[in-house]
Amino acid sequence: MHIKAVLPTSLIEYPGHIATVLYVGGCNFRCPYCYNVDLVLRPAQLPGIEPSEVLQRLEARHGFVDGVAITGGEPTLQPDLTAFLSDLRRLGLAIKLDTNGYLPDVLQACLQQGIVDYVAMDIKSSLSKYEQAAGVAVDVERLRQSIELLLHADIEYEFRTTVVPGLVDLPDVQAIVGLIAGAKRYYLQYFLPVATVGWGEDIPVGSPSPDVMQRMADIARGAVAEVGIRGQALLPETIQP
Repeated sequence: MHIKAVLPTSLIEYPGHIATVLYVGGCNFRCPYCYNVDLVLRPAQLPGIEPSEVLQRLEARHGFVDGVAITGGEPTLQPDLTAFLSDLRRLGLAIKLDTNGYLPDVLQACLQQGIVDYVAMDIKSSLSKYEQAAGVAVDVERLRQSIELLLHADIEYEFRTTVVPGLVDLPDVQAIVGLIAGAKRYYLQYFLPVATVGWGEDIPVGSPSPDVMQRMADIARGAVAEVGIRGQALLPETIQP
């Protein structure tokens, strides 16, 4: 496991849990709007934290932290992910995995071994715009497989989309909803114009308007059991409702 950073305590990263957040380096996507620049582009330049040290820290905090969220980067690229998750499970911790869903075999292994309790899968855009949003060539069948795995999984999960104007518009959300119809949860997240992987400091778009976000949420309601909007509190005052 190439663990690059640890957030000791989060009340928001893992719903219903006080969680430690682990950030791993490396990603197979190059989403132009991604703000985890160093984790994606320069993971080798970041100091690593030994998994054994992380496990010791978590064991010492038993009774205070009850969950772990693993994010990145892309955790499913880690060759010893399932072994590490099994170690976390032996500590009695609830486990949340963030993923872009591009390695369905790894996701399936995690589900079959019972070593994840919650999965958050990013859906970057409609399938027709996926390569634009992901920044690389994409085999959309892999994404479909991961979506189907979660739709039929006996765990908690969510799908989520960062709404970047031009990459994710109303028709794209309509198409995404068609892919995930019947899902438990779908969250729309505001894009925030900060330095990113593909655009650097020269951000060509701003945040979507609250009105557009609400219209997108309305599209999703009826097809998904729970629909939410995240990030509005972080918006610049100029576009606050």
